[in-house]
Amino acid sequence: MDKPALSDRARRRAEKYGRKRMAAMRGETVPLTVPGWIRFTIRAIGILALLIVFVPLHYLYRIFAYGSPFPMLFLRYTARVVGAKVHRIGTPLRRDVFFVSNHLSWIDILCSLNRTVFVKRENRMGVAEQINALKEALQDNWSVTVFPEGTVTDGQSILPFKSSMLSVLEPPPSGVLVQPVVMDYGAVAEEISWIGEESGLHNATRVMARPGTFRLDIHFLDPFSPEDHRGRKAIAAQARTQIVERLEEVLGKPLRDYQHTVEAIRYRPPASTEKT
Repeated sequence: MDKPALSDRARRRAEKYGRKRMAAMRGETVPLTVPGWIRFTIRAIGILALLIVFVPLHYLYRIFAYGSPFPMLFLRYTARVVGAKVHRIGTPLRRDVFFVSNHLSWIDILCSLNRTVFVKRENRMGVAEQINALKEALQDNWSVTVFPEGTVTDGQSILPFKSSMLSVLEPPPSGVLVQPVVMDYGAVAEEISWIGEESGLHNATRVMARPGTFRLDIHFLDPFSPEDHRGRKAIAAQARTQIVERLEEVLGKPLRDYQHTVEAIRYRPPASTEKT
């Protein structure tokens, strides 16, 4: 059955946001409209209010017990404030789990599970410290999340996985499972994603100024035992295979080559797809 044609208004709006996204990707400043500034201000005030509420509660809780739930609650409600309507698909493990996820936006971190340590491979000078943090988290039965692409992408691509952070699974701690995760922003993925030359501050401002809400589906895929795979590279390959298969299923088409140079991880796209 054919999809209904877009109305002229919807088409114009899509074209406008497409032009803004392309300008932001090139590192250009995209000016906000008056309604955009109003939306940004309201959301910024909302985040400040959440900080005022949850920070004192967190430190008060820490006086009596370990493992405060308030950082997780702050991140969850902040995601809602910036416009994310999160839907979980599949069952996330709660402990003794090593989540391996694709990565599009700073919003991914807001939608985290409780007691999750986020590590990005971009910090080359701190790799040893990051690995130690992962080891300590696993020893304490925390859930751990890594973004093995080492950077953010556009929701239409998956970069090669870098397995350095998975060295904590050589050998794997007793009882720990790996659970691949797919972050799917649907039709707004490329608009939300933080790619190209855009600064983090500009991306946050642009996303918080956009109208309405957007859906974020978090797919928790079938977990597997790292003991069934020989080393971190094999573990990374298995997780990536599952993530690619699910993302292609969601998109209804094969993934494309990532179209932007990322010097931090020494990635350059094929010459035919690189955007200037």
